[in-house]
Amino acid sequence: MPTPRDTQARVATWAVFFVQGLCFATLLTHVIDLQHKFGLSDGDLTLVLLLVPVIAGVGSAVAGLLAGRYGSRLVLRISQVGVCAAVILSGWNGQLAGLYVISAVFGLFVGAVDAAMNMQAVAVERRYGMSVLTGFHAVWSVGSMLGAGFNSAFSALGMDLAWSFSIPVMIGVVISVIMLPRLYSREEERATEQAVQTTARVPWRPIIPLCLAMAFLYVGDAAVSNYSTVYMEKALLATGWLLPFAYLVYQAAMLIARVPGDFAVRRYGPAPVVRVGAVIAAVGTLGIVVAPGVLVAVISFGLVGIGLSVIAPQSFSAAGRLGTGAETAIARVNMFNYIGFLVGAAVVGTLNDTVGPREAFIPAVVMVALIVFLAKGFEPRTELAAQSPQR
Repeated sequence: MPTPRDTQARVATWAVFFVQGLCFATLLTHVIDLQHKFGLSDGDLTLVLLLVPVIAGVGSAVAGLLAGRYGSRLVLRISQVGVCAAVILSGWNGQLAGLYVISAVFGLFVGAVDAAMNMQAVAVERRYGMSVLTGFHAVWSVGSMLGAGFNSAFSALGMDLAWSFSIPVMIGVVISVIMLPRLYSREEERATEQAVQTTARVPWRPIIPLCLAMAFLYVGDAAVSNYSTVYMEKALLATGWLLPFAYLVYQAAMLIARVPGDFAVRRYGPAPVVRVGAVIAAVGTLGIVVAPGVLVAVISFGLVGIGLSVIAPQSFSAAGRLGTGAETAIARVNMFNYIGFLVGAAVVGTLNDTVGPREAFIPAVVMVALIVFLAKGFEPRTELAAQSPQR
């Protein structure tokens, strides 16, 4: 039965997801602004975008090791401040070399936060004894939507780029300082693992479908996150506040779908929900490819958000059911986030440069559709517990 302490940890974990979404969207919806500011070619922009997931994979792996020894709370108290600082510095930096350095720092810390915050979320879900993890990702969408909304509003007001970066993230800094100490300690995280009996050694086999689904999901997400503003400007000739609006709708739709997501998982199970989500996301991504104008494109971005909304949280939830050693499983699954993001940024960027912004989304249609065939791997694997030796 959840206690007031569990409620406190749940609220604190919501705060971590909110700040992460806010920072991520603040940076990514300014991609086109940074391209213009530094006079980057499409190829140069792709290199910058590729740098982030490469370094983030390292950050995720390091977070898994450190969290296993010191707990994910300590990892988050350091890494989330690092994410906030990197985003703020991105707005004030005026040197191209600085852009590459800050992007690398951002990647390192964002990878650590992504892994550690899902460790906290899994610990909360264990204490509640039911699916609640999608709700944390819904809060991430709230923060992300707010970050995109700030950008759209500041762009309409003609605000200086540096302050457009800084104002939203300073809100995140205040929230982090207040809420991070309220997360579960290492001992409390360990206590939640006792409810799941399994071996300390985490096998690869049960998490391969989760890892592949995460990679395919983030091919689609990378296309939207990195190139939605580029697509809106170059394929549809949109300007001003409309440039970040597609990403705002994407996150808003993701939020709308994530709010009831846990209820759907409790009723129908994770596999059917993931399967339906993959179909919706594939249809939406195809809509982006063929959209004749802004309205259809924006609706299509929304469909992608609805479809992808539950896949990531259910991947982490399934990994967390491995019990002892789940930090390793979660870190492994999270690393495929960056593999997918890396592949997505590389492929979409290359096609954007060589063929066009519409055609750049075609690989995402295929990758997202493949998740349909991986959905069975999201079902609870009770046989793992039965096969595990008792200690």
